[in-house]
Order: sequence, then C-alpha cells, then structure tokens
Amino acid sequence: MELEKKINEDIKQAMRSKDKERLAALRSIKSALLIEKTGKDRNAAEIPESVEMKLLQKQVKQRMESAEMYEQQGREELAKEERFQADIIREYLPKQMDEQEIRDEIEKIIKETGASSMKDMGPVMGKASKELAGKADNKKISSIVKELLS
Repeated sequence: MELEKKINEDIKQAMRSKDKERLAALRSIKSALLIEKTGKDRNAAEIPESVEMKLLQKQVKQRMESAEMYEQQGREELAKEERFQADIIREYLPKQMDEQEIRDEIEKIIKETGASSMKDMGPVMGKASKELAGKADNKKISSIVKELLS
C-alpha cells in the first residue's frame, strides 16, 4: 500500500510540474497495481510487497523488450520513450545487487541447503528467488546458480 500512496503523490507532483512523460510512466504503474488489486485472486485488499516488486520488475522487463524491438525496427524515438519509462519504474524497485553480491548470497544459500549438484538446483532457486526478489533478475540468479552447482 505504501507503493500505491507514493505513486499517487508522484502523479500529483508530475501533474503540477507538467511532466507528461513521467506522468505517463506513473499512470502505467498505477494501472498495473489497480488491475492486480482488483484481479480475480484478490478481494480489493492490499497487495503484498513481494507481488508489487514482481509487478514492477515485469513492467521494467516489458519496457526493455519493447525498446529492443523498436530499435530493431529503427524506431529510435519509441525506444527512447520505453527506456525512459523503464527508468522511472526502476526508481520504485529496491537497489539492484551487483553480480558479486548475488554470487555471495547464492553461495550462502547453497551452504544452507547443502546443495552439491545440478539435481539440487530447484531448492536453491526457490530460496534464492524469495530472498533476492526485487533485488536481482531471475535470469542472472539462475545463471549464477547453474555456474556454482556445475
């Protein structure tokens, strides 16, 4: 709920400063939160923080994929707009961990779970995904887990 309040305040601020690009990005976040809040699995209650973080990560990923697609088509202006919106959304995500920090956390998880081979990847990934939610990309987590368990 804190995220929703912050987004609403930032929308008001963007409207006051007439920042149309920022306003569009903030409205897309608000829209995604409202859709999640009123979805069939919810009862219009608060959205858990972990779900909010996943939703924001998904929004960033979609924007970056769109930007790449626009670049391939030679539509630089649209790609620039998508990247700008992704940057705005990232402001609401926790600070992203660098590769060494992720590696250190995964090594701890491997020790905790007693994993020793690729057969143990499932439990390691499950725990790593929960602990690093919002702080690291799952693709990066997966590649480091595979590397460490190989």
